Amino acid sequence: MLRDKIKVLVVDDSAFMRKVISDILTLDPEIEVIGTARNGQDSLVKIEKLKPDVVTLDIEMPVLDGISTLREIMRKFPLPVIMLSSLTHEGATETIKALELGAFDFIGKPSGAISLDIHKVQDEIITKVKLAGKNKVRISQIPKASLRDKIQIKHQSPQQSSANQKTHSSETKSFETEASKVNTIIAIGTSTGGPRALQTVLAGLPGDLPASIVVVQHMPAGFTKSLADRLNTLCEINVVEASDNMPLQNGCAYVAPGGKQMGVVFTANNRYKLHTSSQAEPMSGHKPSVDYLFHSIAKINDANKVIVIMTGMGGDGAKGLVSIKKAGYAHSIAEDQSTCIVYGMPRVAIETGEIDIVVPVQDIAKEIIKCVKY
Repeated sequence: MLRDKIKVLVVDDSAFMRKVISDILTLDPEIEVIGTARNGQDSLVKIEKLKPDVVTLDIEMPVLDGISTLREIMRKFPLPVIMLSSLTHEGATETIKALELGAFDFIGKPSGAISLDIHKVQDEIITKVKLAGKNKVRISQIPKASLRDKIQIKHQSPQQSSANQKTHSSETKSFETEASKVNTIIAIGTSTGGPRALQTVLAGLPGDLPASIVVVQHMPAGFTKSLADRLNTLCEINVVEASDNMPLQNGCAYVAPGGKQMGVVFTANNRYKLHTSSQAEPMSGHKPSVDYLFHSIAKINDANKVIVIMTGMGGDGAKGLVSIKKAGYAHSIAEDQSTCIVYGMPRVAIETGEIDIVVPVQDIAKEIIKCVKY
C-alpha cells in the first residue's frame, strides 16, 4: 500500500534558498514540495490555499518575519513548522523563541541567511521534515498557552529587570566558585520538543529546591546558551549553560553545552562538579548525549538520583538509564506519549523495564518534588 507523500511548503525570502531546499526535499520519494513562498505574508496565503503537512520557515524575512509568521500559523492553522536559522547569537535567540511558540524543530543554516553549502545539512532537513510529517497530529493536541500566563517571570519590568539581572549575575558567579553540599541529583534528557517540555518542568520547580539538575537537550553549539538564558528568565531556579569544572549547587539547573559531552564527577571534598569535553566522541549519535551524562551518574554512589526522559526521537538515554539502575536505586520518570511531540526516547526507555512512573509533562515537576528530601 502506497503512503501519501508529505506535502511541504518552503518559505524563504531568497529565491536561491527556496530552490535548493526544494531540490533537497524532492530527493526523497516520500516528500512532495507543493509550493514556495517568498515571505511570511505570502506563506499564510499559500498555507490556507495549499494545505501543506509541513512548513519550512526562514526566520529572517521582510514584510512578515519568521517569528511573526509562526505565531499566525500556530493560531490559524496549527501544523508542524521547521525553522531555518542562521548560526548566530541572534539566530539562536530567535530560534528558542520559535520553539517556545510551538515550532516542531529547527535546522541551522551552515553559513548564514544564504548558505551556498546548505547541502551539509541535507540529511537533517529530510529527516526532520519526514519526522514532522509523521507527527502532524501531535501539534494540534499539545496546548499552546504561553508560559507567561502560567508562571511568574523573574523580570517583571524594565526597571526591575535591570536590578534583578545584576542580582542574578552575582548569584551565577557565586555558584561557579562556591559549592554547597548536594544530596540529590536530577538528570533530564530530551530532544525534539524538549525546549517547551523543559519550560514546563523547570518552571514547576521551587527556587529553594534542595537538589541540583543536569540537563541534556540535543542542540548544536550556540543554541544551548540561548536556551539556558531563556529558561532562566522563566524559572524560580537558576538555569545556566554548563562549563567545565562548574560545581553543582542546589536550586540550579545546568544545560549541557552544544557540541560537548557533559558528565558529573565526584570531587575530593565530597562535592560534585561538571566535566565537559569537546574532544569526547559522540555517544548514541549525539554530542551532548543523554547516555554520556547518565553513565557518569551511574558511577556516583552517595547521591539520591532522579532520572527523567522526555520527548525526543531515537533512544538516547535508555542505555544510561539501565546502567544507573544496575548501580543502585534511582527513581525514574518518563514522559507519557500523550504529551510527547515525538514519542521516541521515552518509549525506548520504557521498553527497558527500568522506568518507575510514566506521567504527562505537566505532572513531571510534581513527581520530581516528591523524590526530593527537604
